[in-house]
Amino acid sequence: MRIFPIVAAGLLVSLTAVYAFQMPFRTLISQEGYNNEPIPFDYLDHNEFVIGRLMFPNGGGRGGFGGGGFRGGSWERGGTTWSNDYPIGDRAFARILRRLTRIDTRSVEQPINLNDGDDVYNWPWLYAAHLESSGLTDSMILKLREYLTRGGFFYVDDFWGDSGWAVVSDIMHRILPDSTAEDIPDNDPIFHVLFDLGDKFMVANHNELMRTGLPYHAGAGANVAHWRGIRDAKGRIVIVMNFNSDVGDSWEWADRPEYPEKYSNLGMRISTNYTAYAMTH
Repeated sequence: MRIFPIVAAGLLVSLTAVYAFQMPFRTLISQEGYNNEPIPFDYLDHNEFVIGRLMFPNGGGRGGFGGGGFRGGSWERGGTTWSNDYPIGDRAFARILRRLTRIDTRSVEQPINLNDGDDVYNWPWLYAAHLESSGLTDSMILKLREYLTRGGFFYVDDFWGDSGWAVVSDIMHRILPDSTAEDIPDNDPIFHVLFDLGDKFMVANHNELMRTGLPYHAGAGANVAHWRGIRDAKGRIVIVMNFNSDVGDSWEWADRPEYPEKYSNLGMRISTNYTAYAMTH
């Protein structure tokens, strides 16, 4: 019994040290104009889980969709491709985690700049949209490799077609040169750790759905959804890739009647599974 206070004190010191080195919460410019969102009450809390949103410089329009950013601007201030669906989508997903799980989740996301020293290592879960349009530098790539080696989890979403896959696949090989991407088997624990996700289908892009009635972007290889992953040497999935799906839109548009509920339902459940898997494996 005497050991417990010592262990507890040591844990408290460790957590305090981690929090001391984390970058503070910050709001940056949204690509889609969500720049007046109210700040939730717990924005300064130190929680068990925070949605990390990867910031990145644009790569000059490489890849399938996204180009150099819809609105333009400085990537370090926001308003470029990395901030797609930010912050409204991130906060909608945080609400789902708080409602449906016991994961101690902060209600606001954390924009993460890989150039901010060692800050990325303080956040266990990292989400990126439109990575095919990124221009990640070699130093950023090395930092992402170290992040995964230390136990981080990288969630790549919303890229489309053969051209998008070619660019994202190249980025994956830069991060983990010996890696092999796979279509994650239906019986993998990541699809059953919380919700049993046997029926997985394409999660629609909102703009295309409203414009054409189809859930996907035009282009070769963009009409079939794939749920892909990369494992580490121990078999743990460390990178998930929603190829030909826009799960970020299922967060962003979850409360809008024009966006079908089936897409938000799947997008929220599969992301909750990814989170539970990342925090327990």
